Parts: sequence; structure tokens; C-alpha cells
Amino acid sequence: MKKIVLFLLICLFAPEAIAVRPLKTEIRAVWLATVYGLDWPRAAATSESSRERQRQALCGMLDKLQEANFNTVFFQARLRGDVAYRSAIEPFSYVFTGKEGGSPGYDPLAFAVEECHKRGMECHAWFVTFPLGKEEHVRMLGRQSVVKRMPQLCRKHNGEWFLDPGVPGTSDYILSLVREIVGNYDIDGIHFDYIRYPEKAKSFPDKKAFRRYGEKNKLDDWRRDNINKMVARIYDAVKAMKPWVQVSSSPLGKYSRIPEVPDAGWTAYESVFQDPCQWFRAGKQDMILPMMYYLHKNFFPFVDNWVANSNGRLVVPGLGAYRLTKGEADWSLNDLTDQIDYSRYYGGAGCAFFRAGNILSNEKGIYDELKKHYYLYPAQLPPLKWLDDSVPRAPREIRVERKGDELRLSWDKPAAETRDLTYTVYCTTKDTLDLGDPKNILATCCHGNELFITVPEGQEAGYTFAVTSSTRYHIESLPSRETFYYLSDFVK
Repeated sequence: MKKIVLFLLICLFAPEAIAVRPLKTEIRAVWLATVYGLDWPRAAATSESSRERQRQALCGMLDKLQEANFNTVFFQARLRGDVAYRSAIEPFSYVFTGKEGGSPGYDPLAFAVEECHKRGMECHAWFVTFPLGKEEHVRMLGRQSVVKRMPQLCRKHNGEWFLDPGVPGTSDYILSLVREIVGNYDIDGIHFDYIRYPEKAKSFPDKKAFRRYGEKNKLDDWRRDNINKMVARIYDAVKAMKPWVQVSSSPLGKYSRIPEVPDAGWTAYESVFQDPCQWFRAGKQDMILPMMYYLHKNFFPFVDNWVANSNGRLVVPGLGAYRLTKGEADWSLNDLTDQIDYSRYYGGAGCAFFRAGNILSNEKGIYDELKKHYYLYPAQLPPLKWLDDSVPRAPREIRVERKGDELRLSWDKPAAETRDLTYTVYCTTKDTLDLGDPKNILATCCHGNELFITVPEGQEAGYTFAVTSSTRYHIESLPSRETFYYLSDFVK
């Protein structure tokens, strides 16, 4: 676990905002975009020194997210028929080296997973499903492009290339990529974007496929069924390999036209033949992150609609942090925080922000607002009880050692536990340690069995520590036996 650079006094006695009450359990996520180098990498690397600068730039971003108590990163691993990992199927994206297919000299996805885990954050592989890019991009990929290798799967539509969901071979191809990522990387989830028909979907050139495979279905229903079958097949394949890997998608922000908003416009169900609520009903998604980049009547009723159709799975509204910029919609900070509040208190399991760069640049003060108020303390991730609700054993007693200006906290893995576990460390200066109070969480999702905490000179107080273990399904154990430690520069 990466050293936590904080003062105990700051952690335990930080003033709480009056209007914002931090939660103990919620998803706090960002989409970290690699396409076009939007968030990272911002510069290509052609030497070992520039590769190190590239890696350190990502570490700097993750450090800032950790400091603001984010707990989930959706790292873009597949872009437009090219990838951010070592693949035997598709080439490396040009964003890493300036050249399509050029190896960056390290594995960006493996690096991102490792660095997220060091900081107590989950890393989900963000997978762009059907888009393959414009003609220029396809030409740049050359023979490595799936358009050249498997033209029977590809269609050009509205100036761009796409995999055709209606051709059976497309599902096989997508599944081969999914198995490659899930099998080779210690990801916490795989997250599907653009798992739908594209913009202006009604004119998508799939009439020949429909005549061949559509049987007696209506065109719209056949298209939805193509996506539904692929979603189910992917989910089952992932769970057969690693049942703890979460499967999620980011559909359009509005599921369908609802009575409250009959003029909803662009919707998942009607416009792009996406039926995420059917995926929920069939139990083929663990989490849905709808792209809810709208205000007022186009946001609040649709949160309710998603939650009402969630079938006990997680709904995490995707919020448009990029809409704060003047070049986009010039939203106010209150526009976005109102959406955070609504998502929290009306059934959402947290929030995800598009994009990481807009959060980290502190657009309209959003980073400061999250760090100082909404995300003041760490938060645990929601339990995935429908996957596995077995409770792990508690860790053995926590130990505390003074090492200069640091405290080293360590503990032993529970006896007879063979599963991968993470740990949550609790701390208080009060007589009773309340595990339900988020301000008593010192750190969560720790992957190792030790934690370093920096303490200020001259601090003198008594602290009670405890630690719990959690499975990869976020099921938490009972706490260890509590350990009391008196911190003083004068007591040895």
C-alpha cells in the first residue's frame, strides 16, 4: 500500500461541512480517457526518460485522485480498434509512442492497475465496443486494423467505421478481446462503452444482415436483441473466468421516453437500440453508469427511472464534469453538486465523472468541493452480494510502531483465508470506535498488510485502531481486536 501522507489530527478532526454529509459507502469514480491522449498520456514517449515521464504523469493524476478520496478509475484500455495493453489481437494505440502499433516499452494497463491498487483504488478496464474510428484512423492502422483483417464484420456509417452487432462473428471477436483482458490482467471490472448502435442508428447499413439473420423480427427488436445477446454472452464468459470481476456499461443517460418527460429526445431504447433495463432484469450487469450529461428535467426523473429498474444492482449516474467548461455548456458548480446530492439520496450507488482531466484541473472548483466536502473521508465500495455474500474472517490484531515521523500499522491475514483480501483501517481518539462513521476510516481497499501514516511533531494523543478485511466482492468482516496507541514525542 502506498504511504498515506496525512496527519492524524487532520484526518480525525477535520471540520465537517454543514450541508454535505460524507457517506461511508459509495462509488467515487472517474473515466480516465486515453483516446487522443485526452487525459493521459499527454505526450508520446520515444525514450526511456520520456517513458518514465509518461508513467510519472499518470502517477501524479492518481495521487491527486487518492488525495480527494476517489476509489474507482475507469481506465480506457480499448480505444478505436487499438488498445492500451499488450494484445495478440489489436495493436497499441499511437498515443503512447506517436506511432500506431508501436510498443511503449511497458504495459499501460498493467501499470495503471498496479498503481491504482497501491493507492486503494479499483481499476476497471474501459472498453469501447463497436466504433473503429474514421477512415484516416483505419488507414493509419493499416493491415492491423480489424477493417482490413475482418471486413465481413465491419460497416462504414456516417463517415466512421463500426463493428456490426448483427453479424454473429462480431460477438466472437469482441469476446476474444474480453477474454484476453480478463485473463491477463488483475482488473477489478470491465466496463463497456458504445455497446449500442451509433448516432443516426436508423440508417445503419445492416439491411443485408437483417435479411439473413433477422428471421421474423422487426428491425428495431432484432437490433436490440443483438446487443442483449452479446451483453449476456460477455457477462457469462467473464464470470466463468473470474467471478469477482465486475461487468458494467455506460448507456445513454435516458433509458426511454417516460411520462414525466415525453419529449426526452435521444434515448437508449428508442434511438440506439440499447436495453440496459433488460440486462438488469436478466442479471447480466453488475453496474450501470448512464451518461447523464443533462440538467434539471432531463436528469432527475431519469435517475429515478434507472433506480426503479435496477433489479437490486448498482446504478451510478455518470456526471458531465466536462460540461462545466465554457467551451461546452458552462454549467455552474451548483449544477453539478445538485446532481451529486440527488444521486446520493435517491438510490444511486455513487457518481462517476467524465472526465478525469476536468476534475483534476479543478474546473469551477469541483476538485476542491469534492475533496473538502463531499469526499472528505475515504469511502468503502458497495457490497456485491448477488455475486458472493460470504463474510471473510477478521484480520488478527493490528500492531503500531513509531518510526521517526511515521507510524507503521501492520496486521496479519486472517487464518485459514485463501481468498484475495483488501483491508480497511479505522481510527479514533474517542472512547468508542464507531465503524459506521466514515470519519473513522483512515484508509480502505488496502492491498497489503501495512500502512504508513505521517504524524506531525509535537502531537500528543491516544488513538484506538482496528482493521477489517473485505473480499473482492466488497463483503466486510468483523473488526480485529482493537489496539490502543499513545502518540507522544515524550513517551517512549
